[in-house]
Amino acid sequence: MKNSLLLYIKITTFIIILMTTATTTQAQDAGKYAQVNGIKMYYEIHGKGQPLVLIHGGGSTMHTSFGKIMPQLAKTHMVIAVDLQNHGRTSARDIPETFEQDADDVAELLKQLNIKGADVMGFSNGGSTTLQLAIRHPELVHKLVAISALYKRAGTFPWFWDFMRNADISSMPQIYKDVYLAIPGNTQAGLQNMHDKDAQRMQTFKDWNADDIKAIQAPTLVIVSDQDVITPEHAIELSRLLPHGRLTIMPGSHGAFMGEVMAPNPDSKVPALFVALLDEFLTEGMPEVK
Repeated sequence: MKNSLLLYIKITTFIIILMTTATTTQAQDAGKYAQVNGIKMYYEIHGKGQPLVLIHGGGSTMHTSFGKIMPQLAKTHMVIAVDLQNHGRTSARDIPETFEQDADDVAELLKQLNIKGADVMGFSNGGSTTLQLAIRHPELVHKLVAISALYKRAGTFPWFWDFMRNADISSMPQIYKDVYLAIPGNTQAGLQNMHDKDAQRMQTFKDWNADDIKAIQAPTLVIVSDQDVITPEHAIELSRLLPHGRLTIMPGSHGAFMGEVMAPNPDSKVPALFVALLDEFLTEGMPEVK
């Protein structure tokens, strides 16, 4: 039984890698690079309409976080997906990662693309980056979707901080490592660098000033899963701090409702429901196109 389970896990992981690689390969025509604040930043643009920026989670890429729903989102939006510093196809920096720097990088990319105002959706670390983008560059954002976003240490469970304190690359999900190393030019040293900088950012994380959250004027949909790394109580508190905050609690684990690559059921219909929910929030209050 144990050997059969291990074989199933290996086969499933292999299929996910093939699907992720295929999606990435098909997207290369849309993929470009920009020189952004000293790094070579990779981004893709799909579809037309109101710009929707996608910011992935820690250890991830645009495709491992959003690959399942990007084609659906591109039917109604101009999707601008990015790989952040040290991640995916974007180059590394020899300085610690910060959410503020990630936000500044996304802002600079939007300025170079002449995007005057965009909807922004971030997942996990990308959710925190989304909030920082609204704090530091409010003129660039229209609506926000902050998924599993953290703004204070009490927003997650004690076991998370115990885990991060002893973070080791051997504990990093294998699918994230495999996808990173499957990208041409990426190396084991680059993978280690990404892991260490992601870990250091969380090890040194300090609570944000609640007044900065209260100053965000963009309508913001706060989303968390009921079995998430972030507590529902934190998501509720965040949504109430935001002047125009809304709240959704989805079923399942971290990012599973949108088909994140670690989702246990790749055939789930919930991601399609999430896209419909997202479309309704993003188009609410917009003038009807005739």
